[in-house]
Amino acid sequence: MKKIMLGISGGISFLIFLILLFTTNHIIGAQDTQQMAGRWGDRKNTAQVSCFFAADSETTRDTIQMFEHGIDSALTDASVEQESENPGARLWADAYSADGKITLTNNKTSVSADAIGIGGDFFLFHPLKLLNGSYFSGNDLMQDYCVIDEDAAWQLFGSPDVAGMTVYISGIPHIVTGVVERPSGRLAEAAGLESTLVYVSMDTLETLGISYGINHYEIVMPDPVTGFAYNYVKEKLGADEKTTEVVENSSRYSLLSRLKMIGQFGVRSMNGKGIIYPYWENIAKGYEDILTALTLLMLITLLYPMILLLIAFIFWWRHKGWTLRDARLKGKDKLERLVERLREKRRSQKEAGKPLTEGKAHKSKRKRGKESDWDIEEDL
Repeated sequence: MKKIMLGISGGISFLIFLILLFTTNHIIGAQDTQQMAGRWGDRKNTAQVSCFFAADSETTRDTIQMFEHGIDSALTDASVEQESENPGARLWADAYSADGKITLTNNKTSVSADAIGIGGDFFLFHPLKLLNGSYFSGNDLMQDYCVIDEDAAWQLFGSPDVAGMTVYISGIPHIVTGVVERPSGRLAEAAGLESTLVYVSMDTLETLGISYGINHYEIVMPDPVTGFAYNYVKEKLGADEKTTEVVENSSRYSLLSRLKMIGQFGVRSMNGKGIIYPYWENIAKGYEDILTALTLLMLITLLYPMILLLIAFIFWWRHKGWTLRDARLKGKDKLERLVERLREKRRSQKEAGKPLTEGKAHKSKRKRGKESDWDIEEDL
């Protein structure tokens, strides 16, 4: 009975491990802001890297542009070339953004909201759920666009179906290209998403709103050698570790990374860099903690049945009733018998294929002759 109970408990523990494994993989797959490498190309040869700046880092658009101008040369030096025949294909894409405040008005009311000024392909990295309309790009020639969340749409127009409508920012008309659903939930609210949020161009935020400066940069690029993209960004943008932090998003949820976080328990949350993280990074860090806890539970639930299997093997080994020498001799005997049977089989096949001897051939001829005589007599 004791063995049965241990077996059942081991099976339940392993089942819990499988459930935790499925849950962990589901959570990782749901983090869209961390999956850009998979959407852009082959995850094994592509990396997504983020860089976060402190308020006193003085990162400007000129800083970003100087960094961008060196990327193609670095890839060429690493023997990475564009293989696509599509003339518009790109090896890399990036985005930068800044937190701030802005006020939107229309003929009826006004809304003061948190704002994110974007440059580059921001919405490639952050595919927010669109309720209406479309995104815009920070690379567009026209910068008088904005994307608002559902809360702002209701306050301004009384409906989320407002794509193409016009709002005014400091008296300058801007076209609402789309309405998005603001991430919700306990982690989202703790990450800073408890109020209205609007996305505008970097030009609009800097000239018509309040900008706290560029504090986020993201890039997806080829990673011909593991760590190439991360090291390049760290060298060019994150050299000053007191004011910057570089994160490789592609591998932040890997098993190895989660095991390292278990080892950093108690000190991981300490940060003296003065960086105010954007909401998506705060959410990502929250899920890192959750996944680390789940990984620890996975190890425990897997370790228990493994220990039971080890104990069962040791018990069986001690009471098996035979030794390795017995097994070796028995195996040797079986092998010798097999070899002997094969030899006998070949010998039989060889004898069956031999030509008839002269004596046997003569007797056979005589026999055939007699049979022919009998046939003639019967005909007569």
